[in-house]
Amino acid sequence: MNAMTPFSRRIAIAGSALLLALALPAAGLADPAAGDPVTPATAPVNVYSQTTADHLSPATKDALPLVYVPNHSSNTVSVIDPVLLKEIDRFKVGPAPQHIVPSWDLETLWVTNNGNRWHPQGSLTPIDPKTGKPGKSVPVTDPYNMYFTPDGSAAIVVDEAYRQLDFRDPHTMALQSALPTPDCRGINHADYAADNSYAIFTCEFSSGLLKVDIENRKVLGYLPLSITGMPQDIRLSPDGKVFYVADMMSDGVYLIDGDAFKEIGFIPTGTGAHGFAVSRDGTRLYVSNRGSNEMMGKPKGRGSVSVIDFATRTVIAQWPIPGGGSPDMGNVSADGKQLWLSGRFDSEVYMFDTTTGAVTRIPVGIEPHGLTVWPQPGRYSQGHTGNMR
Repeated sequence: MNAMTPFSRRIAIAGSALLLALALPAAGLADPAAGDPVTPATAPVNVYSQTTADHLSPATKDALPLVYVPNHSSNTVSVIDPVLLKEIDRFKVGPAPQHIVPSWDLETLWVTNNGNRWHPQGSLTPIDPKTGKPGKSVPVTDPYNMYFTPDGSAAIVVDEAYRQLDFRDPHTMALQSALPTPDCRGINHADYAADNSYAIFTCEFSSGLLKVDIENRKVLGYLPLSITGMPQDIRLSPDGKVFYVADMMSDGVYLIDGDAFKEIGFIPTGTGAHGFAVSRDGTRLYVSNRGSNEMMGKPKGRGSVSVIDFATRTVIAQWPIPGGGSPDMGNVSADGKQLWLSGRFDSEVYMFDTTTGAVTRIPVGIEPHGLTVWPQPGRYSQGHTGNMR
């Protein structure tokens, strides 16, 4: 590991004014709400314009308002009532569940069970959001995470152990094709460009990023980070100009020009920067600082949430967890008033009040990971724990 401290080389990034005008979807993309292709956007871009509280899709009208938590080391999913703030159900799934992934059409929640040394066969367990109950699991090789092509024609299973992306039928999960990504060790999280022309994936164990042409299913390039780190979650800025990359080893967020595919800055946040969620109005990025990591020897008790203002690219609030904690992955409620995050090493879930930063703790299973809040506003799901567009 490079002994140079990340803080000694980070530069200040000048903020640009955030454009809030509503934008049309990307060229050639079928709009799920309208059912027809749309023309190229001519207005200023806001990629989160369709994920505000007033944009719940008709496809989610009968979905129960619940929080689903995959308990990685319990092989279960906890179901939480967000009003009662307590677990109301828990059911078994496949070995080592990692994330709860909303399907592109918003009709199904998929549990990605990527298996373990005792039960290496991975699987995907469907959950019916109208009942909150699981269906029959589908065998799938190493589904650490899952995304969807912008047109919904394929699910993209992130096959971390084998360093590849598996393109599958989004309903049956039958394999269509596989894209090897040998330079990207620990491939895990992704986000799309504003026009959907490419996606960028993080490479946790090779300290870099992978740029992929999803439509043509080919790798466009690999970008190593300037300092050896462990990149985790990635999200696009509302104006579509910058990708934010959480780095668990560097304790902050890298800024990446996706088109040029180069690093342009860094924002320190907190120990073990790990996951992202975007506020319902699209102006803020919530960063979960996990506070500890068994592979890095970082002590427990430093978990927090940093709030980044997209317009200025600065941290405007810091929410500690009283007594310590390990916030990981999650998302915000449909109305934007609650931020839900799993407590990875503490067998609990955190609900933050997004106005005050006050936190409520709820016990769940062992090693909770990528939880999702459902329903969420948006026309379609890109995948992960509810990256909506």
